[in-house]
Amino acid sequence: MTTTLRPDGLEEAGVGGGRTQRWHIMVNGRRVGGLRTSAWARSGQYPGEISELEVAEADRRRGRATVAVLAAEEVLRYWGCARVQLVVPVEATVALRLAHTLGYTERMRNLGKEIGEVPPLPAGLTDRPMTPEEYPAWQEAAVAGYRQDLLAAGLGPDEATARAEGDHRRALPVGLGTVGAVLRRLLDADGRVLGTIWVTLHQDRLPDGSPLAWVMLVEVAPEHRGRGHGRTLMHVAERECLRAGVRHLGLNVFRDNAVAIGLYESLGYRTTRHVLGKPLL
Repeated sequence: MTTTLRPDGLEEAGVGGGRTQRWHIMVNGRRVGGLRTSAWARSGQYPGEISELEVAEADRRRGRATVAVLAAEEVLRYWGCARVQLVVPVEATVALRLAHTLGYTERMRNLGKEIGEVPPLPAGLTDRPMTPEEYPAWQEAAVAGYRQDLLAAGLGPDEATARAEGDHRRALPVGLGTVGAVLRRLLDADGRVLGTIWVTLHQDRLPDGSPLAWVMLVEVAPEHRGRGHGRTLMHVAERECLRAGVRHLGLNVFRDNAVAIGLYESLGYRTTRHVLGKPLL
């Protein structure tokens, strides 16, 4: 039997001038599942993504998903992608095993939590919005830090630069005036900045339609680390979500950041999706 991909509708515009296409997985003209391919840009050495992979129960364990993923990789090669990432829900253990078999390794994971009661700030600490005067220096440092994370995750220098700068432009198109963007700074009793939290409200939707906010960056000044300020900043993020009527908060964390993963899990966050990647040779 022959397994192929067939377009499910028209190709759509993706994030930042990219492209995305939903596909049917076909076996001799019969639909057995589907997936989506996406690319960050329409040309050039940029990463692509395979997501929304599903195969009907009756057609599982027959190699359909393996062939479909390999075919999707060919689509992304044709689109000019140098790398591919595969997004796997935490409950999809079979898909996770498939990804490892095909040479994918975990780059990061998504975690999420339904927000409950938020404790007050520790004594002597306060928080306030970031000021316009602080924003340019913070943005420059944030882009540089994100670029370093992407380099550590395996992206090339040019790709990491373009991704870091492009993601920040899309997330904060008008800086502090961006609708739904929350940037707050944590201060000690002397007014010194201890750290910064950046949250995007209404970033996404859960399957039931509930809004999902997203932690974009948790940052504690190097000289103030190891004192619990990261935990306090996460509580600030949760408080801001509740003020906006959002009860679910998600975040990304790179797989080798064991300290951050431990912090988030201690706060009740649980893995929701694995993000795996590999180069497209």
